[in-house]
Amino acid sequence: MNVLARSARAAIKPTRLARFYASEAATDSLRLTFVAPHKAIYKATDVQQVNLAATSGDMGILANHVPTIEQLNPGVVEVIESAELTKKFFVSGGFATINPDNSLNINAVEAVPLDEISLERVQTGLAEAQRLAASATTEEAKAAAKIEVEVYEALQSALTK
Repeated sequence: MNVLARSARAAIKPTRLARFYASEAATDSLRLTFVAPHKAIYKATDVQQVNLAATSGDMGILANHVPTIEQLNPGVVEVIESAELTKKFFVSGGFATINPDNSLNINAVEAVPLDEISLERVQTGLAEAQRLAASATTEEAKAAAKIEVEVYEALQSALTK
């Protein structure tokens, strides 16, 4: 628990806490807004389901999901638009906010359609990142190389599933 949350809980008068479900939602579809800094991938589009890799674990999000905020791990965001159409994107990180009104907002640092990524180039990049991680001399260089290795490993895993 972070210091602010701990301090706030100690300072605020106790109130009745309750967990709410998305009961105000008018439809059985999920309204998706999925953006990266350079473009909007989906803008208030109705979809059936979204699967994503969060720090708390992999999630499948449908209409009427419990509202929450999740940090995204490097991995695949799968958007199931309909029974016939599914699109997959690799994201390097970001946040997903599930709202009580059946809307899902995904803010990704980077998002690339999975079919635009080359497995051979990922494997080459992973080998180079591992070499850099092994030869890094400063803590900063080691941390940067570790992040790069994690992203390449997530990319490779996404492409080989």
